Amino acid sequence: MPSPRAPRLADPRLRQRIIAAGLLLVLLVFAARLVMIQAVNAQAIAETALSERLVTKEISVPRADIVDRDGVVLATSVQRYNVGVNQQKIKDFTRTEDGVVVASGPVGAAEILAPILDMDPDELGAKMVGDSTFSYLVKDISPETWDLIAAEKVLGIEPELVEKRIYPNGTLAGNVVGFMGGAAEGSGTVGLTGVEAAYEDVLEGTPGEITYERDSTGAYLIPTGVLEEVAAIPGEDVVLTIDRDIQWYAQQRAQEAISETGASQATVVVQDTETGEILALVDSDSVDPNDPSASDSDDRGARSVSTVFEPGSTAKVITMAAAIEEGVATPLTHFTAPYKYTTENDQTFTDSHEHDKEKLTLSGILATSSNTGTVQVGELMSSETRWKYLKKFGFGETTGVGLYGESAGILADWDQWDGRQKWTTTFGQGLAVTALQTSQVFSIIANNGLKVQPSVVKGYQDEDGTFTARESEEPKRVISKSTATQVLTMLEDVTQDGGTGVLARIDGYRVAGKTGTAQAAGADGRLTSIVASFVGIAPADDPRIVVSVILRDPKTEIWGGTTAAPVFKDVATFALQSLRVPPSTSEPTLYPTTWK
Repeated sequence: MPSPRAPRLADPRLRQRIIAAGLLLVLLVFAARLVMIQAVNAQAIAETALSERLVTKEISVPRADIVDRDGVVLATSVQRYNVGVNQQKIKDFTRTEDGVVVASGPVGAAEILAPILDMDPDELGAKMVGDSTFSYLVKDISPETWDLIAAEKVLGIEPELVEKRIYPNGTLAGNVVGFMGGAAEGSGTVGLTGVEAAYEDVLEGTPGEITYERDSTGAYLIPTGVLEEVAAIPGEDVVLTIDRDIQWYAQQRAQEAISETGASQATVVVQDTETGEILALVDSDSVDPNDPSASDSDDRGARSVSTVFEPGSTAKVITMAAAIEEGVATPLTHFTAPYKYTTENDQTFTDSHEHDKEKLTLSGILATSSNTGTVQVGELMSSETRWKYLKKFGFGETTGVGLYGESAGILADWDQWDGRQKWTTTFGQGLAVTALQTSQVFSIIANNGLKVQPSVVKGYQDEDGTFTARESEEPKRVISKSTATQVLTMLEDVTQDGGTGVLARIDGYRVAGKTGTAQAAGADGRLTSIVASFVGIAPADDPRIVVSVILRDPKTEIWGGTTAAPVFKDVATFALQSLRVPPSTSEPTLYPTTWK
């Protein structure tokens, strides 16, 4: 029987070859991958890695200031802080002294921070408990208070830097400056009314940005890494034409007028006759931009440029100027003015008080504010001619004063006037204007017949102090210098004995002006409201200012000569003294108001 064969061992060389082949394959894969990383995809991979390390943040700039003509700040931005807590991190907060834990967690943190924030420790500690990564503890604290908090180095206490708009003078020129809104917290992020809204782009500036490279933890900037910065461009301060002192006095006097007369609203405009600059633009119950919600919605804007009313007799100035400019009458032309007058199209008009027939000159018609006489003057011109003068004086179009929400008023085309409106427009009814448009008419007379664009903004000032004047329209001639001079003299008759504006006279200064009383639409849309006004020029011999006073629904009397004229006197007196305008040095040579 044959012997069994010994077991045959496997050839180790085969196993070695297989292992070597496998290793070679792995090395080839790694080599290929290395080639791909270092040669083919190197740039893309490096760019991806870099992008993961780069951080880009916006560089904000504070909103620029709004200042008065002398640089007094009316609106500015300050840095404030909101303080929040990471409720997860603060659980791990501990403070030790000499190796002993003296404070820990929310309770310990609250004990440390409560005295700084003037809060109850238990109340503060309760706000720190939870799982939120950021929850507000307190808002709107000063940088100094945050510095005290930061010095305590409490784990989990985090700041939020915010910008807050403040108005140091409160209600002063609040209707002009406007206020901020558009955000749930703080004072808002955009201008909603006034200069804040109209000059948003100028004030806001352009944010910049910074891009830097941080380490793998995300906490530290790599000193030798990427660092790129696009500088922010600050906004420019808006310099107003408003004079703080004159604005302040006019606001006080407007509020007094409401108390004295029972009027529901008062508006005062003080304008430089040569430049058109508005020195004061006042609406009673002006908004405090720091707290606009405290004011009624009707009081948050500038009614002086947005609310319209029938100007009444102050618009008779345009009819007189048109008649003189067209050569159909002179200040001495004779008229007979009855109490009641009927036109050829059977429209009957009356004066404010019954009287016998009066023999009045053109100047006398203006001085006594005769409606029946003014209609007769209007009959000397076509409706189209009179409409053209109303347009030239600025009715029916915005002034371009530079305020948000300005109204153009209401002036229908002459061929749309009905049979009565054809004549009421001669004495300021059947059309509507703003207080500023009314002021503009008298500024044209005071400025030798030239219309200069009114403005509440002088220009803009950058952070280096460079001033750029605001662009404005070129002056336009409305009437000749001769006509303007004659009308100005006629307006002086208004403030003399026998005129309707005697209470507007100012000691030491010659005054020209015109009273007005007109109906206006009430809350029900009907003409149930009264507007009493006086618009005056001082000094009449060398005009420097125009002051307009508009009172809505005075209760003591409805006449502008007794309610609005005294307010004019006080405001104009203060403005003349503030501007150091010298008193008049000559006596007026007036036109006769009657004839025999």
